[in-house]
Amino acid sequence: MSTPEDLSISWQNLLEALPDGTAIIDVRGVMRYVNAELVYLTGYTHDELVGQNVQILIPPVLQPMEDEARRQYARDPDARIIWNDRALTVLCKDGSERWVDFALSSLIVDGHRWTVGSIRDNSVQRAAEQARIEAEQHFRLAFEDNMAPMVFTDLQDSIIAANDAFCAMIGRTRSDIIGFDSKPFTYPDDVGISEASHARFLQDEIRQVRYVKRYLHQDGRMIVAEVSKSPARDKTGKTMYFIISERDITEERMLTAQLSHQALHDPLTGLANRALLDDRLALAHSRIARQGGHGALFLLDLDDFKGVNDTYGHLVGDQLLEGVARRLEGVTRTTDTLCRFGGDEFLYLAEGLTSSEEAELIAERFLRSLDEPFAIAGLSLEQRASLGVVVWDSSNAEVSDVLRDADVALYEAKRLGRGRHFVYVPGMHHQVVNRFSMVQELRQAVASGELAMHYQPIVRLSTNEVVGFEALMRWHHAERGWVPPSDFIPLAEQSGLILDLGAFALHESIMAACEWGRSKDSLSEPYVSVNLSARQFHDPGLLTLVKRELDECSLPADRLILEITEGVALLEIADTLKMIDQLTALGIGVALDDFGTGFSSLSYLALLNPMIIKIDQTFVRPTTTTKHSDRLLETIVSLGHNLGMTMLAEGIETPEQLETLRGLHCSLGQGFLFSRAVPFAEAASMVGTSLSF
Repeated sequence: MSTPEDLSISWQNLLEALPDGTAIIDVRGVMRYVNAELVYLTGYTHDELVGQNVQILIPPVLQPMEDEARRQYARDPDARIIWNDRALTVLCKDGSERWVDFALSSLIVDGHRWTVGSIRDNSVQRAAEQARIEAEQHFRLAFEDNMAPMVFTDLQDSIIAANDAFCAMIGRTRSDIIGFDSKPFTYPDDVGISEASHARFLQDEIRQVRYVKRYLHQDGRMIVAEVSKSPARDKTGKTMYFIISERDITEERMLTAQLSHQALHDPLTGLANRALLDDRLALAHSRIARQGGHGALFLLDLDDFKGVNDTYGHLVGDQLLEGVARRLEGVTRTTDTLCRFGGDEFLYLAEGLTSSEEAELIAERFLRSLDEPFAIAGLSLEQRASLGVVVWDSSNAEVSDVLRDADVALYEAKRLGRGRHFVYVPGMHHQVVNRFSMVQELRQAVASGELAMHYQPIVRLSTNEVVGFEALMRWHHAERGWVPPSDFIPLAEQSGLILDLGAFALHESIMAACEWGRSKDSLSEPYVSVNLSARQFHDPGLLTLVKRELDECSLPADRLILEITEGVALLEIADTLKMIDQLTALGIGVALDDFGTGFSSLSYLALLNPMIIKIDQTFVRPTTTTKHSDRLLETIVSLGHNLGMTMLAEGIETPEQLETLRGLHCSLGQGFLFSRAVPFAEAASMVGTSLSF
């Protein structure tokens, strides 16, 4: 048998000259000859390869392929087998693998068949192919499989590629959009946004751009997208196409709008809140300053809304506030701003008015909108409001002045009574400042000793004997001097200070009555009569306060009379009757003051059943004395006698008035004929005496 060594030297030279690594292999798979290129490619030496089975060069994973090649070769020994389209490698000495193309062919020498195995290094090509494959994978990840919507457009801004995410965002297929620009599915108001930026790219004004535009989804929805666009350039810097990446921010914008709405609107009523009102008021003020015209601000405050919360609970109170908001919305212009200012206050900003008269019409419309009762939780609730109005023009210097003046006008509306409106008049602010200063000084007056109780004697008209005293509050201001009660008592009621003053009056008066009872010269212990305001009389803590004061100095309850006016008594008749019953049960008497000056007096008199009826001085000393006035006084006294009530005449100033009352058998009286209200010490000297004049 011949061997490869028997080949002529020309054949060896030929094999060595081949660019491929080549081995001559016998039928058992043993390499009998290898050329230098194969030695170089595998890293083995010539001697390490010759005599070894070719399988040492085949990676384990390719062994099945080698077996298949053997079977294929056995079936057709004359065929040439070339594999260069498969992922083939040769196993090198150092354990690494080299990418190769592989070929098998038959060689017959002297009647003996040999196999020629050839490998060609294609590492460079394979690396390039692998890089291409990886680049394609990266492209798919970066573009086709990217969750972010992406588009490629040409120099005419027509779409040349779009990924699935972009198609899903706008609800269209690739065939719907490839070859077209974005106008057909752009929100009409946003057409031109993309075109404008594209024109700037072509003029080389920008390198990249970011903007927001809206699309129309196939189903009609509006999609808001944040668009980022930049050019793809070749090595020379020339623009080839444009890469556009987009982000669907529709939900983000909706959430932002929702949060913005929540930040600028009242959560209960849905109306604008103070932050939004402040912003719009500043804009309106600036606009009027530049363009002229008039604006108006309406500050509405619900009357006695606290009573609704206290009586029916905050849930009903909240529903009432919602109901009020809807009523007010029904009479306002959509171009203006209606705001819940806080609590039970509402603000309305109106622009484009021509006069204060127009503002008054709006105010009246507001108040009329609350005329009908509110049906809430099975209840029928009546709710009134007070309204302060300020009209301003370009002469108003500060926004804060407008808010301040509206508050001043509201204060004046409340002072005049419930359910009213008042338009601010220049100069009112100074009056309010004076009133505010007086309130502050009044708060300090109790602690500083400026407040004191004076006492006007009440006499038995038949004998002029002092039987009691009416306690009257007096204020001697360090700088103002004597401040009339008609000035400071209303301020106390409006500021809420009336409860503190009432408690002071009750304490001082009861202490005075205790001292009068200790007088050794006293023939009888006089009672003290204390006036109660409406707020004090209906205060839940009144009974507790009265009991504590009586207990502290051990004053018998029958020596205390509490006076209420007819208006106070009829304000909340059910509560009034309950309170009178509780006071009577303690032994405390109730006097009805200013009798005859209110409404429905006769119909409620028997129901109230006061211990004492105080006849108003307008009946005791009428402006003009006539038979009718005398008959009216007689009727009032007779009515009290028939009901078994003690009649007390106020304002007696002349002996003639005294004689008239004696003739009518009126029991008690007081007035300047006997004495003005005097300090405690002077009143104490009158205890147990009969007053002369």
